[in-house]
Amino acid sequence: MKVLLINGSPKANGNTSIALHEMEKVFAVEGIETELLHIGNQAIRSCIACGGCAQKGKCVFDDAVNEAAAKFEASDGLVVGSPVYFASANATLVAFLTRLFYSTSFDKAMKVGASVVCARRGGCSATFDELNKFFTISGMPVASSQYWNSIHGREPGQAAQDAEGLQTMRTLARNMSFLMKSIALGREAFGLPETEPHEWTHFIR
Repeated sequence: MKVLLINGSPKANGNTSIALHEMEKVFAVEGIETELLHIGNQAIRSCIACGGCAQKGKCVFDDAVNEAAAKFEASDGLVVGSPVYFASANATLVAFLTRLFYSTSFDKAMKVGASVVCARRGGCSATFDELNKFFTISGMPVASSQYWNSIHGREPGQAAQDAEGLQTMRTLARNMSFLMKSIALGREAFGLPETEPHEWTHFIR
């Protein structure tokens, strides 16, 4: 099994990475392969709603989004980490996720998603909710922990002092591992849930 981790912080070795690396340790013990992509410092533009991905099968902007798409498709789970800016995720990360989820047509149902947020003090729960919406519109079960998936620190390295936050990350990784393994067993025994043709209802007809 494999988990793709996305570091949405501009700092490759900042507090967000401490949280993600804490999860990686648990995934290794659980026998789950991981790959971490650092995209928070890249020049990633937002979606322009051109519809080109429907024809090309990928985003028209050939950058880290298209690189991550194949890795996401091959993964059983996705972890997205972000610092908190004005009670929101890093805008670069939001642009990345918007294009990644919109431009890819592969079935994401039953891939397990988890979001991790880091703040000096406040805004974690709003950012946590924001990131989880990418999973829940895509049929992806969301892994949870013993607390909302947050860790605290301002200066790089301070998150390593947040004992509760680190424990939350370890518990999240264990729960996510269990959920991915359970879904794999369920797929073998029962198959995936039946799907219906999508009913597109618009407010203006």
